Amino acid sequence: MRTYRVAIVGTGGIAAVHADNLTRTNGRAELVAACDVDQGRLDAFAEKHSIPGMYLSLADLLAEAKPDIVHLCTPPMFHIGQAIECLEAGVHVLSEKPPALSLADFDRLETAQAKGGAQFSCVFQHRFGDAAAAARRLIGGGDFGRPLVARCDTLWYRPDSYWELPWRGTWEAEGGGPTMGHGIHQFDLLLHLLGPWEEITAIASRQARPTSTEDLSAALVRFSNGAVATIINSLLSPRETSDIRIDCEFATVELSHLYGYSTDNWTITAAPGHEDQVGTAWNGEPLDQGSGHAAQFLAMYGALDAGRPLPAGADSARQTLEFAAALYASAFTGKSVHRGEIVTGHPFYGGMDGEGLGAKVLEETAFNLTALKATSV
Repeated sequence: MRTYRVAIVGTGGIAAVHADNLTRTNGRAELVAACDVDQGRLDAFAEKHSIPGMYLSLADLLAEAKPDIVHLCTPPMFHIGQAIECLEAGVHVLSEKPPALSLADFDRLETAQAKGGAQFSCVFQHRFGDAAAAARRLIGGGDFGRPLVARCDTLWYRPDSYWELPWRGTWEAEGGGPTMGHGIHQFDLLLHLLGPWEEITAIASRQARPTSTEDLSAALVRFSNGAVATIINSLLSPRETSDIRIDCEFATVELSHLYGYSTDNWTITAAPGHEDQVGTAWNGEPLDQGSGHAAQFLAMYGALDAGRPLPAGADSARQTLEFAAALYASAFTGKSVHRGEIVTGHPFYGGMDGEGLGAKVLEETAFNLTALKATSV
């Protein structure tokens, strides 16, 4: 039950979420340092969160503050390089999503982890908390039965002004649109609950927003256990919601929320004749701890205490990143993609736009939509 020395790199909006949640870890973490290239923003952040160490470079932070764990809260294009720098210095990493902009970049982590003896983990906070753990145990078991059909929707809204930040909406800086930067939390949880996927058929398009990437993607997915799911990632939806529904043989499991959830956001519905068995199984689970960043932090500390691999570690984070790459590959080639297909030499291994194919397809889509709009006026 040691206290871990924690540093935050990047002091934008998501960094405040990390800092606030670190105060909810029952003294397991001490926030000792922060880093940002903007001195004014760094000073304000450190003052607000009572952080003693302030650094303008990651190298100086690692050398002087000597943290046990670094939280990467920087824009996506910086994640992999900063993670490698920390890991090679022997410091554990908790990185905001996406963990990398390509599978090729992500696979560089293996050497860095081995060199420094530290571990990488990605912020997939929806996996954590009692209800997610209970659902994962019960789906596929005798009480809930085999999963048959599912849907996973991230229906969010972002106005045109959202893309005014120069790094947003580009393949080079974000690696993609809502598939990589928004829906990834929801479909990561779906993968966590249902297990390995086998095949994906998808579309991605730019419907309305001033972005170089997609603003909408949709996929049909077949899982190894036979379940079939639909997945939609949208930034075009005025009534925002984040939903997962999994229909098993004897129970429907539903989660409906927006940017985070509590146990109360889960609904379990039994099939006729199975009410007692399903209700007893769900109510017999511990359902006290909610989901969120603090829940993931505590799980991380517990793993480090016990010498276990970190939850949401490199292997499972890679599976989620591979799923995103496969979605883009299917959308931009018009073909189904199987798990394990995207390897060295594959055009989508080195980047989510498939060596420029994605950008070309989206330009054609945008042109066709503009033409359709013109003819309907």
